[in-house]
Amino acid sequence: MTHADLVFTGGSVLTMDSARSRATALAVTGDRISAAGHAEVREFIGPRTEVVDLDGRALLPGFQDAHVHAAAAGMELAACDLSGTTDPSEYFRRIAAYAAAHPEREWITGTGWSMESFPGGLPTRAQLDAVVADRPVYLTNRDYHGAWANTRALESAGLTADTPDPVDGRIERDNSGAPSGVLQEGAMDLVERILPPITPQDRMAGLLRAQSLLHSLGITGWQEAIVSSDNGTFDSTTTYFDAAERGLLTARVTGAQWWERDEGAAQIAGMLLRRKQFSTDRFRLDTVKIMQDGIAENFTAAMTEPYKDHRGCCTANSGLSFIDPRALRGYVTELDAHDFQVHFHALGDRAVRESLDAIEAALHANGPRGNRHHLAHLQVVHPDDIPRFHRLGAVANLQPLWAGHEPQLDDLTLPFLGGDLPERQYLFGDLARAGATLACGSDWPVSEPNPLAGIHTAVNRVIPGSGLPPLLPDQRLDLMTTLAAYTAGSAYVNRRDDTGSLRVGALADLVVLERDPFAVAPAEIAGIGVAQTFVGGARVFG
Repeated sequence: MTHADLVFTGGSVLTMDSARSRATALAVTGDRISAAGHAEVREFIGPRTEVVDLDGRALLPGFQDAHVHAAAAGMELAACDLSGTTDPSEYFRRIAAYAAAHPEREWITGTGWSMESFPGGLPTRAQLDAVVADRPVYLTNRDYHGAWANTRALESAGLTADTPDPVDGRIERDNSGAPSGVLQEGAMDLVERILPPITPQDRMAGLLRAQSLLHSLGITGWQEAIVSSDNGTFDSTTTYFDAAERGLLTARVTGAQWWERDEGAAQIAGMLLRRKQFSTDRFRLDTVKIMQDGIAENFTAAMTEPYKDHRGCCTANSGLSFIDPRALRGYVTELDAHDFQVHFHALGDRAVRESLDAIEAALHANGPRGNRHHLAHLQVVHPDDIPRFHRLGAVANLQPLWAGHEPQLDDLTLPFLGGDLPERQYLFGDLARAGATLACGSDWPVSEPNPLAGIHTAVNRVIPGSGLPPLLPDQRLDLMTTLAAYTAGSAYVNRRDDTGSLRVGALADLVVLERDPFAVAPAEIAGIGVAQTFVGGARVFG
């Protein structure tokens, strides 16, 4: 018998393999699993085998994040960070401190402020001017669908009362019609296109910073939801490729090329070229990200019912479909024919329906090609469309940390949704019962990247530490279903079929948890820590 390089014993091995869901020992030879079982696995221990005593802890497949912006998040860890608080005075303190600490920076940039911190979700340029007036300031909010700019930033971009709203966004205005300081959706580009360029060194440092953090949370792979775009902030294609070629990329990453809304099918030729040019074993560029709508908080998520105004009256606005639905069907059909996977941003129920219609059109035109198209966010899904996920093979890409009561949902979203939309928030349970394949992601840095916090929320429908009642508790997922979505489900979406479960022959991408999640109360799941993380049998954390 060939002795293993690494053997785990003395704990709970949660395999995520339907043929054998639990074991107590596991052996790794080279970069793959060579045995999974019980006492018999000890036969693989030789004089040079590293033996890890789990000591009652749990071993699982490495978590995979099905929707994350790791490269941008890593860069923003070095920018002005407004996350972790909703107190405006704390925002102002941090902005002032960052500006004082970085007198060399031409622009002050950062992210993380919450809409709930300001009346109507709208801070003003005057508030920023009072803190930093001598330099442009540009700060995206925590969900990246809006930005807060001071007067210098707006003037640098040439924005005035006469500047029209772009077709895919909105410039918030004061009573005189002048820009008030917040830019929604596509209007953000009006400032972002003049931001100072990001250097390759900054990008690499950000990626490696993010990778280290994600490994510490048990994450061994992810889908980077935007890797290439005309917007330089998000173009991390060459960074990932260079990291892979230099042996610095220890994770397994699937990259999603950004679909430019105004370029149509002409951009597919360039996507094919980039897929061929930049793909490696650790980094694959075979997905296309299409953002079909916005978000509910700024009334750009595409809904089947119109939004209400602040008085509770029905408006004429039911959100934005960023791409014409008929054109979308043609684009997705062509992408599918080239074996691209399509990763949809679909938050409102109309956007979900339009995305499913596009997948159905591709299926009818091309036949089943196994490209595993998936819809991310899914805040609202119409009941008629829930069974379509299973029928069309469309994966539900969930962000569980959003499925709980919190002020941005309770104060800025639910009161403004029409019809029965407030009762259809994050229908995870209905999707699971209808047979949809589930994957899970964080959308970090929109929300924190810790999978155990997401698992906690999916199981409890309560955000860790919120102290609020469950959100639609009948939409809870059981623990095994949620763990599978964060491991095997996300591996399926990422087309990493030799990961996601602990079975002989699979890659040894593993996480050791400090406690068995099945041995703690549901309310304690978020408190479980990560002890060690392995990719291909190599320790990358712990």
